Amino acid sequence: MGNYNGMVDIDPDMKALLQLCAAYDRPETCRAARYELARALELPLREGIFPGNIINGIFEQVKFDYGTQYEMPTSPFAPGTEKEYVAFTVPNYGVLPQKFVEGDYVSIPTYEIAGVISIGMKYARDAKWDVVGRLMNVLEAQVVKKMNDDGWHLLLATAADRNIMVYDSNANSGQFTKRLISLGKTVMRRNVGGNSTSVNRGRLTDIFISPEGTEEMRNWGIDQIDEVTRREIYQADDNSDVIQRIYSVNLHDIDELGEGQEYQQYFMNELQGTLIPGDLELLIGMDLSKNDSFIQPVRSPFQIVENDQVAMQRAISYYGIADIGFGALDNRRIITLSM
Repeated sequence: MGNYNGMVDIDPDMKALLQLCAAYDRPETCRAARYELARALELPLREGIFPGNIINGIFEQVKFDYGTQYEMPTSPFAPGTEKEYVAFTVPNYGVLPQKFVEGDYVSIPTYEIAGVISIGMKYARDAKWDVVGRLMNVLEAQVVKKMNDDGWHLLLATAADRNIMVYDSNANSGQFTKRLISLGKTVMRRNVGGNSTSVNRGRLTDIFISPEGTEEMRNWGIDQIDEVTRREIYQADDNSDVIQRIYSVNLHDIDELGEGQEYQQYFMNELQGTLIPGDLELLIGMDLSKNDSFIQPVRSPFQIVENDQVAMQRAISYYGIADIGFGALDNRRIITLSM
């Protein structure tokens, strides 16, 4: 459909399609046009919702159909038992030692999320695609916000259950330091289990931080970094790798983290989590090197459906709906940090 938020260069066929959606004197044509409009709206919204959120890259999508029960296997390695899985010296005579390895299964329920947009009949008759475009932005924002919140609430609950808090005792309140990243890497490695040769050894790959934390890096002094690196940070744009990756750890700044912000408040008030006394901000560290923990089952991807109950309101209405879920199978892939 192209740029649905523009007001010029509207395709004549799309203009005619929108006008036919208001053709109540031709019911069959009107109904067919509304179906085609739903399909026209669905693709750009779906492209905007799934790649354009702050849970993208964290959860692995697993698609399965209605009428089926998808069981997710949990890790057979319980925290603290990873080093017990070893080989043995074979005796000259006797039965070989055995280790029985088994894991549990969990079923992650899915649920429906939806949002509704409506447009007055007069806008359809006048082919006001710019109005439709703004309404699509509203619907996209509704669904994105819901998916972000549900996914992150699960991540925060998983981090609270893990109950590992990393902090830099030498830093001032609210100060983001290189040492905090180093400590996070060490703590993640020590607490994920295994040994030096473990194939599936966990590591800290990503840290989610507030915009204030990212800006803190821009003000690092010579006690943190050398002058050459300071100049690189000073000249780098917001998407530069210079301030997005430190010690092989990717940094992601999201608005919902930070002092007094939504996700930090949820962690502290709803989950009863705590920061280190004197610290101001919560950070979340994850191991995203393996897609074996954070799961997003999808029974039905996002789709647009006509709401045919608003004819007497002189409106055309659509609702977007998806059937999804969120699950965490292994809480060793996440830790909390405090600064």
